[in-house]
Amino acid sequence: MDPEIASYKQSIVNVLCRDSVGNRFVIEMQLTRDKGFEKRAQLHAAKAYSRQLDKSGKYIDLKKVFFIAISNCNLFPNEVDYISTHTVRDIKTNGHYLKGFQSIFIELPKFSKSRADELKDVVERWCFFFKYADETTDEDLKEITKESEAIKLAYDELNTDRWNMKDLVAYEERIMDLRKEEAILEYKLDNATKKGIKFGKEKGRAEGILEGRKLEKIEVVKNLLKEKVLIEIIVQSTGLTIEEIENLK
Repeated sequence: MDPEIASYKQSIVNVLCRDSVGNRFVIEMQLTRDKGFEKRAQLHAAKAYSRQLDKSGKYIDLKKVFFIAISNCNLFPNEVDYISTHTVRDIKTNGHYLKGFQSIFIELPKFSKSRADELKDVVERWCFFFKYADETTDEDLKEITKESEAIKLAYDELNTDRWNMKDLVAYEERIMDLRKEEAILEYKLDNATKKGIKFGKEKGRAEGILEGRKLEKIEVVKNLLKEKVLIEIIVQSTGLTIEEIENLK
């Protein structure tokens, strides 16, 4: 993507690739969780599949589409591994007969290895790159890249000393946008918490300390929902479950 266009994207970058036999790869990198992500993933894959069809209408020539999401937030429950692969399967036999689509999700928060000497294969090295690239030491870099020239090239691309001025300015503007978004979110959390504490104390005088604390937390959630803060962030901030928060809407 053109960096000037990319700087306006809300923490999402999409890339469409094609291999030597024509298979399509839709790659999405995402920093934050958003509503309807799973449906959007399927939509992007479906569009990449349907756009292959030319005027001749030769369905037999349609190539497989792989949707790959590299996410800096959790997308699925904890029992799902950090890399999960999804295909269309028959309910009774689990047979894989419809082979047009395959989706791969990489949830970086679930990737637990944090040292270069722990990495066993190229997949783990790439996950380490996506999660820890800006923290990688020169010693770790040698360990990671000695068996993969492609990963070395990726690290080289992150070296801003090699960027032209246009790319560097667009990158710095995007970083400033992210810092602004973080500051706005922090303000919303602080504001909602103060309102909740005030409300809880007032109610607590009449209804008891425990009830007051409960009402305080509920009021915090309500204020965050009014500010349209993501439910996942509210869960982390309050300790309530998604179901409890949904019931407060």
